[in-house]
Amino acid sequence: MRKTDHSALIGLGSNLNSPIDQIKSAISNLENLPLTTLLAKSSLYESLPQGPQDQENFINAVVLINYLGTPEQLLEALQEIEQQQGRVKNRHWGERTIDLDILFFGQKRVTSLNPDLTIPHPHALSRDFVVLPAIEIAPDWILPNNKKLSDYSDQCLNHQIKVIASDDY
Repeated sequence: MRKTDHSALIGLGSNLNSPIDQIKSAISNLENLPLTTLLAKSSLYESLPQGPQDQENFINAVVLINYLGTPEQLLEALQEIEQQQGRVKNRHWGERTIDLDILFFGQKRVTSLNPDLTIPHPHALSRDFVVLPAIEIAPDWILPNNKKLSDYSDQCLNHQIKVIASDDY
């Protein structure tokens, strides 16, 4: 599981339409993407919603992939998976059938005219449901600032998440 410039950490989240099945389906779809090799997947975690609290808890996971295309191509592929799975997004930080985010892509920093593409993901290092599953599968990941991902576990002080299934789901 050696990280390269083509390695990427992808965050997955769902709280609608059988969330565990949505995550499993998304991982399967990621495995079948051209130019993509799935290297590792985290356990499944249950987390409280980030936004409005009048919604179901989320199921989250992080996967480590090797992707031979560009970040822009990966974003397009992730958005296609979301559409195939009937992505629903009713409100900002609200309910989701499936949400796939590029958290990190090698040590790249990417900003573009597309508001959906900022790497590292702007909120990645402050969210328990991102940092803890990512550390599980890539504890030595080096960030663009040359710090280790594991150095950020203390910034996620709430830890209001729990493991609900190990990586053999």
